[in-house]
Amino acid sequence: MNVKMMMNIEIMLSLLLSLAFAPWCIYSQEQLLVGMTLVRNAIAYGAVCLDGSLPAYHLHRGFGAGENNWILQFEGGGWCNDIPSCLERANTRRGSTRYMNKFEVFSGILSDNDSLNPDFYNWNRVKLRYCDGASFSGDSKFDNGTSLLYFRGQKIWEAIIRDLLPKGLASARKALLSGCSAGGLATFLHCDNFTKILPSNASVKCLSDAGFFLDEQDISLNYTMRSFYHDLVALQGIEENLNPNCTMSINNQKLCFFPQYALKYITTPYFILNSAYDVFQFHHSLVPPSADLHGRWNRCKLNPAACNASQINVLQGLRQDMLTALYSFYKNSSRGGMFINSCFAHCQSESQDTWFAVDSPRIHNKTIAEAVGDWYFSRRVTKEIDCPYPCDTTCHNLIPSPQGLR
Repeated sequence: MNVKMMMNIEIMLSLLLSLAFAPWCIYSQEQLLVGMTLVRNAIAYGAVCLDGSLPAYHLHRGFGAGENNWILQFEGGGWCNDIPSCLERANTRRGSTRYMNKFEVFSGILSDNDSLNPDFYNWNRVKLRYCDGASFSGDSKFDNGTSLLYFRGQKIWEAIIRDLLPKGLASARKALLSGCSAGGLATFLHCDNFTKILPSNASVKCLSDAGFFLDEQDISLNYTMRSFYHDLVALQGIEENLNPNCTMSINNQKLCFFPQYALKYITTPYFILNSAYDVFQFHHSLVPPSADLHGRWNRCKLNPAACNASQINVLQGLRQDMLTALYSFYKNSSRGGMFINSCFAHCQSESQDTWFAVDSPRIHNKTIAEAVGDWYFSRRVTKEIDCPYPCDTTCHNLIPSPQGLR
């Protein structure tokens, strides 16, 4: 083999290697990392994380036609409903900004790339960090002389808004309050308040991603999540911050923490993005460990294809309960939107592969990003409900480990 031929082979190999790794390189180079902003004056308002650290957010500025438009995205991450779990949480990134990454990747609905986020890429995009353990809604304190915990989620919300208003939020023309999981639930708690804060001529709407937590009986016929939320609301002093129209209309006022009871009292246009087989609700509301002491659901939890016929029927019941809870909204909300797919997932708006990509989940050939954009900009009515599992072949069935669900 002569020298010229060897050089040609080396060139070809180099080209093949560069092509093979090109997508990773492009993604790596385009990954958007956004730095943390601490709310420096928050202490003056009593707005601190569980451990007393300053609250924080990440802001990436809008540009061009989107410079006066805003997305605020609540971070999720479960809750703590008793002193031991809150003390444990206070020493993690879920309860203290001291332990948080100082840079966050903005992707999906937070991306600044028009090919990845066509409707919102040039808006001001804000991620509100979650460190109170009660969906930004508590207002109390625990101090027994030995341990000190601040339950100040409501004040954190107010402090962040106060910090953002002079940065341009006060003159917003369009705005979307969104969030994932516990952050999605936070949108139900703060949606109408967000509307009142902004200019009266602004177009303000709200989006919950995986935040429509059901008041559901588990497989032992106990209301595990109802009991959990009851303790959470009592511990963190949340009741006074629940929707007043809801609390006046129901005997058990703590139930208004559940979106299904508060939704009909929210007047701001709303979009509900949820899996009918939401993995968190499957693992913690429907089949919590306390209801499956012998682990009969373990294989099914790890892989829906391993579920037996009886277990599939139970899961279809979960889907039906979600659709029943949303029926009035589906039928009567003229300004509302929905995307209820049949994937085993939890949070789909911040991940690029589920938000808007070639192989993203679809209902009626429409991606989540397209559905949300059509609804927000009133391009067409968007109330998409998927067929029951296992008919949807576009799903990204994300079955995280039990630790990852906390």
